[in-house]
Amino acid sequence: MEKTVNVKIAGLGGQGVIRASDILAETAFRAGLAVKKSELHGMSQRGGSVSSDVRFGREVLSPMIPAGESDYLVVVSSDQVENNLPSLKPGGVLIRPEMIDENALTNKKSLNVALLGALSTRLELPEALWLETIREAFKPELFEANANAFRLGRSAKE
Repeated sequence: MEKTVNVKIAGLGGQGVIRASDILAETAFRAGLAVKKSELHGMSQRGGSVSSDVRFGREVLSPMIPAGESDYLVVVSSDQVENNLPSLKPGGVLIRPEMIDENALTNKKSLNVALLGALSTRLELPEALWLETIREAFKPELFEANANAFRLGRSAKE
């Protein structure tokens, strides 16, 4: 992977933004890439905005994505699209909850993982690595629900 890939994940406190960015960063790291990550919490414990920047590639110099240079914007809460859209570069990809059939989720709390599934179809990271990281990110009894959410996201329509 020659160029650095910039992914911003945004949502509200308690929606799994940080967990999703941890899974993405760990998967990229396990693929042998350099990874840097940063987080921004704004009253996240009270449902405020939360965002995380994940950058990976052959060489990454800073954890912060420069303004307007996100390749992908993953938004867990639709009301966070407008706030974070300026971070997306022209031609960048917006991944949002409307792409996922939330009624098909076994556990509604796994929307963040379903959105990672939608993102995964656009990245050069092996599915097996994603699932390995997801397995280790949750308690064993939560793996199947999250693996199913990830697979649901991989079949999401734009």
